[in-house]
Amino acid sequence: MDRRQFIAGAAATSAGLASPALAQGPSAQVLRFIPQADVTILDPLATTAYPTRNHGHMCWDTLYAQDENFVPRPQLAEGHVVEDDGRRWTFTLREGVLFHDGEKIRARDAVASIKRWLARDTHGQTLSKRLDDIRVVDDRRFEMRLNRPFGLMLDALGKVSGYPCFIYPERFATTDPAQPFKEVVGSGPYRFAADERVPGERTVYTRFDRYVPTPVGTPSMLAGPKLAHFERVEWRVINDPGTASAAMQAGEADWWEVVPPDLNEVVGRSRNIALERIDRGGFYVSLRFNQLTGPFDDVAVRRALLKAVSQEDFMAAVAGDEKNWRAGVGAFPVDSPLANDEGLAALTGPRDIAGAKAAIAAAGKAGAKTVALHATDIANQHALMSVGVDLLRQVGLGVEDAVSDWGTLLQRRSNRRPLDQGGWSALIVLLSGTELNTPAGHLLLRGNGADAWFGWPTAPKLEALRDAWFDAPDLESQKKLARQIQAQVFEDVPYIPLGQYFMNSALQKNLAEFRRGFPLPINVRRA
Repeated sequence: MDRRQFIAGAAATSAGLASPALAQGPSAQVLRFIPQADVTILDPLATTAYPTRNHGHMCWDTLYAQDENFVPRPQLAEGHVVEDDGRRWTFTLREGVLFHDGEKIRARDAVASIKRWLARDTHGQTLSKRLDDIRVVDDRRFEMRLNRPFGLMLDALGKVSGYPCFIYPERFATTDPAQPFKEVVGSGPYRFAADERVPGERTVYTRFDRYVPTPVGTPSMLAGPKLAHFERVEWRVINDPGTASAAMQAGEADWWEVVPPDLNEVVGRSRNIALERIDRGGFYVSLRFNQLTGPFDDVAVRRALLKAVSQEDFMAAVAGDEKNWRAGVGAFPVDSPLANDEGLAALTGPRDIAGAKAAIAAAGKAGAKTVALHATDIANQHALMSVGVDLLRQVGLGVEDAVSDWGTLLQRRSNRRPLDQGGWSALIVLLSGTELNTPAGHLLLRGNGADAWFGWPTAPKLEALRDAWFDAPDLESQKKLARQIQAQVFEDVPYIPLGQYFMNSALQKNLAEFRRGFPLPINVRRA
């Protein structure tokens, strides 16, 4: 197999605020967007998959939203008051904001939505331990009472990725997070056109003409006014990169979310197309283990793999030229203030396939059945797991290469049952580097068992270090804890970092005012 295969990755862009102005002609009122993958799950609390996250930001609003510098700004919230030495927060919603069914967004909707979010999100789980009560004050106000201060309250409520705290109608928010809802009644600038959805081909959004954007701030990542300049935004699923490239060059598509590195030169030669590196954080890649079943329920097997993993092999397969990627990546992304070299020799020292194979045999796991989830319709997933399957076979495991489409993989990764009942052993995880800069939002660092992210590791020492980080008084204290966290990651091995790579989006040059942070088709308009 040619390891220099295609990719996928994502990004987004920065916008200036302007009045909606549509170009002449019906086609000018439609934005044609090629997403990195189809939206297979509609409930943003049911998955961390980025197509669903982006779908969420099209349809719903959050109380606060982070800008490019990760400063939370008001969205649905008009503001808040903090009292009792940080133990009581009172939030006020903006006047006149509506759901897509015309109902007012009330405090009871926010309270129900936050309660549903608390159980799923890493920030939320930490907040829930400090939360004594959350209650409705009146239609526009609600109150949160804490037993300990939580300085990252607005960062949590305004996070843009992982599990954003979207505000849903109460009747949806009171459903069990383990039971994804399938109807979309949003609160954001675009409506989901359910009757026009064609799974695997097209998702359509139409402008919500009663949407009231926040009156404060400048559009930046997800902060500031959200504007819908197009009557329709059509997400056209094109899994073949060559076909997507041709559609862009022919002017049949306006925005391609992720351009494989192999096609940067081809796409960039078009005088009508601009390549933009929208997401400065790039993609942090990891090999994630299921610790509920063999063979990776044995820490000796997970540690053995550290001897064999070559980040360079994985990165070259997914991102080609070295200018597009970084190796030598530990528990935190390269631009994080917490990035460090503690224990990093486990991944940067001489590679030892034979030693890894011997260690796995000594643990009694030679030839052990290992189910590798492998999505072949997403270029980056396919390239990375192809390298992963080869590696797992080299170290003597009995690999079942469980090839499927991306939607099937997302469904199967939630299966906690044994391998002979549809369970799994390992998968590739790609997350935006900006999402993992600190332990607060770092999904892969949770070691809280059944409540952890897919893979469900139990790692009490890692959990204790993460909790200590929340109470660290300054950056230097946080950095010291980050070194301890990284050392514990290489001890517990809930996952193995595989490197970090950076991707471009392609946009027709007649598009302007797109946001930076990750590629999301709101605020963008035709110049």
